[in-house]
Amino acid sequence: MREAFFQHINSEVLCEIIAQTKTSLCYAAPGIQEIPVIEIVALSKNIGPELISVFLDIDENVLRMGYGTLEAIKLLQDNGITIQHISGLRNGLIVSDDIGYSYTPTALFLEKEQTEVPILNAMRLMPDQIKEALARLSPASKAIALAQAQTDEEIRHIQELVTEIQPEILNVKNLEEIQQNLIAAPPVKFDIARQVRVFQPHFQYVELSLTGAAIQRNKLNLPRAIQKIGMDKELEGRLKTTFDLLDKNGSASSKDLEKELKEIRDNFTPSLGKNHGRVILKKALPRFEKRIAELRTKIEAHQESLAGKLAEELEKSKEMIVNYYLPIVQKNIPDHLYGTHGDNPTDENIKKWLTRELNKTFPTAESLVQKIQLDVNYKDVTFDTLNREDFLGSIQKAYPDEDWEKTYKEFRAAGESK
Repeated sequence: MREAFFQHINSEVLCEIIAQTKTSLCYAAPGIQEIPVIEIVALSKNIGPELISVFLDIDENVLRMGYGTLEAIKLLQDNGITIQHISGLRNGLIVSDDIGYSYTPTALFLEKEQTEVPILNAMRLMPDQIKEALARLSPASKAIALAQAQTDEEIRHIQELVTEIQPEILNVKNLEEIQQNLIAAPPVKFDIARQVRVFQPHFQYVELSLTGAAIQRNKLNLPRAIQKIGMDKELEGRLKTTFDLLDKNGSASSKDLEKELKEIRDNFTPSLGKNHGRVILKKALPRFEKRIAELRTKIEAHQESLAGKLAEELEKSKEMIVNYYLPIVQKNIPDHLYGTHGDNPTDENIKKWLTRELNKTFPTAESLVQKIQLDVNYKDVTFDTLNREDFLGSIQKAYPDEDWEKTYKEFRAAGESK
């Protein structure tokens, strides 16, 4: 199988290749897992660490993507195996003696390493390709290529090849900084990340809320200065008086808007139960967002129509309160009015005082209109919610025509080791 041009390479296959090495090894990839490192360490005891070349991209994102582990890097260091840094390296190259492969390393954040069903992620290199790859990779690997050359012509050809990359010595300080960053913000577990991504293309959670639209439900707490007029002293501070700011059936009613929002919610965002919330299929998002845009347009029109009428209705409400309290105040003149107008405050004085007190708590039409807001909040699926026992049944009930059994099997498979 190793003679085939298209190959499958994972950590186990790398171990096989490394174990068969007799004279020299070159490994270049974004990162490295611990399993192949153990084989490299064993090899170094046989042929010497100086005949092993390791090139990695020592980068925090490389480790977060799952190309390798920090522990594997440290294991190489602890065993005297030199690591050289190549920034941005994403391809893989392994050369064992005169056998070499170019391959695509697996990022465990995206997918697990395949073992049972091999994927073709590698190509076997021809002898000339191996020598050219080594010569262009680094001065050290070029020296290995020259040592393996069989003829003077081969030596001249390799000498003429330009080394394209100048690897850097591993920066220990940089490695320590990466370690601290990973401790402060640990990478997500790769199996969990893969499981979540199984469902991410299908749906997401969504919360819809229309706030401030029910202006007709607003209640006003009357100022204490007005409430306590004529009130028994024992009731002061205990009895609260509120007033419906507007007529519930007046022009400020938001019933039509709330009804349309409910229809959108019911048609596009079924509930999975109180433990999950509402979800929406991603294939339904374009139509859903169109409906939301249409509702926003209606809300804006509602706000504009309210702006003029609301001020007038608020003034009427204020006038009703003033007229209601006028006779009460006439019989129970507060000292403030005596102190301001003498012993005989007029009805006009009382009305002005009541109006001023009400103005302290009465909202303006503009402030009420501006509070009307439609919020749409999306949330991605999480492992915790997907892993609940009632999840599969809930999503099947919400969308009975979707093949969730298949997706759920993929979800379980994605969580398997590696």
